[in-house]
Amino acid sequence: MVSTKTWLDAHQWRAWQGQQFPEASWRYAGEELWAIAGAPQVGLISRECYRDFAFRFEFRLPAGGHSGVLYRVDEAAQEAWQSGPEMQLLDDARHPAGGNPATSNGALCQLLPPWLATDLREGHFLRGQVIVRGNRVEHWLKDRQVLAYDLDDPALRQCIAHSEFGDFPDFARAPQGHLVLQHHGDAVCFRRLSVELLG
Repeated sequence: MVSTKTWLDAHQWRAWQGQQFPEASWRYAGEELWAIAGAPQVGLISRECYRDFAFRFEFRLPAGGHSGVLYRVDEAAQEAWQSGPEMQLLDDARHPAGGNPATSNGALCQLLPPWLATDLREGHFLRGQVIVRGNRVEHWLKDRQVLAYDLDDPALRQCIAHSEFGDFPDFARAPQGHLVLQHHGDAVCFRRLSVELLG
């Protein structure tokens, strides 16, 4: 059986709404991708689009750091967050957003809090995973499922309508799209990124 797993090195990413890897905002060495602290906040977008998949990664945040993984993003949007849902990556203990469950580590950002809290250890990598099958989505941290939801759930759609995403009718509607790694000005590091296509 042919494997559907693909490792995503720097060659599989480019600048949001650009064609080249944004070397002024990110650097790479071996299998690691680093956001440059204080650089222009240009997100990384996957060159490929994905429908049903498991995206696995490891990440490390500095003290008080913030990033996120977005999926099924349509690049026609002005900003990635206006199109694709986001799994929040956050140092809850040191970042102000950590006090809000809906913006804590592992949350569906600004919409659903994780079931389990996941603390970070400064200087250590943490395993993460986003699994998407149809409208079913799972967030995993440290090999634990911390959240699951259905993008068509009426309660979630109501929550979206009353959030800042309500101004964007196509938010979380695309059946497939890009992955995006956010750059929030912090020196987040990603490594061991892979996508497995799910039949």
